[in-house]
Amino acid sequence: MFDMHVMAIFMLIGFFILLMIGVPVAITLATVGFVFGFLGFGTSLFNLLPARVFGIVAGYQWLAIPLFIFMGIMLEKSRLADDLLDVIGHIAGGVKGGMAVGIILFGALMGATTGIVGATVITLGLLTLPTLIRRGYNKSIACGAICASGTLGQIIPPSLILILLSDIMQLSVGTLFAAAVGPGLILVVVYIVFILVLGWLKPDLMPPIPKEERSRVSGKELWVRFWKVVVPPIMLVVAVLGSIVGGVAAPTEAAAMGAVGSILVTFLSGRFKWEILKQVAIDTTKISALMMFILICAQVFALSFRGLNGEELI
Repeated sequence: MFDMHVMAIFMLIGFFILLMIGVPVAITLATVGFVFGFLGFGTSLFNLLPARVFGIVAGYQWLAIPLFIFMGIMLEKSRLADDLLDVIGHIAGGVKGGMAVGIILFGALMGATTGIVGATVITLGLLTLPTLIRRGYNKSIACGAICASGTLGQIIPPSLILILLSDIMQLSVGTLFAAAVGPGLILVVVYIVFILVLGWLKPDLMPPIPKEERSRVSGKELWVRFWKVVVPPIMLVVAVLGSIVGGVAAPTEAAAMGAVGSILVTFLSGRFKWEILKQVAIDTTKISALMMFILICAQVFALSFRGLNGEELI
């Protein structure tokens, strides 16, 4: 009979092996949890599982997840992200590495509206990578800037990761959001400073946009587009996060406000269509169901890991 701590170690090893060979996260969590739970305790351990699953699906705080997802997808599907990236690119494009800086700023704003890493990386990859390479950017620099900006969604509120951690660590979502704002902004500044210094030392890696191309858009037109495209999403983010950090609204209530606000921003921009709303609802349902499935499978893993004294081992 294996020692429980040894089984917990093998459980972690099995988890990482399945992940590395490409097994989906949810299936990995459930498979490893069931196998090692059965080896350690038989079927008796899983008598606790229904209560844990019910606690997940009945948790009020989880309502924030689909609402935040809805907010981000609505802003993405309405193509506001395209205009936002275009405006930021024109503003920062005259500086060596300016487009990469614009991508970091765009990623920070998208991270604050979606909270989904994959959505930001995919959007930036499709929209900006061909443009950056066409303008002479080094491929490694272009891909690095896109990946770095995409990861900002993990730490900048309303990060879905922080919502999940709040339940695991039994902490307030608002407290985690408030604690993550500072490090998130510091990370943005570090990325920008690195890009600007690298652009100054090696300008051939990140050439600026030619002045002739930038002059095609007048300063007045750019200013109008800035207020129309950049300011509304920023105001939406400030309203949502400010209400949470300031204690005015709970995360779920703030997420509902953000979802309604995203519809309003899309409507004011003239991009609102019923087809878009329908597609946003479908995509939100798919992503939310996927996340809830991961949460339920994580309960299987956590139940077995705790039963094997894995927490004590760690």
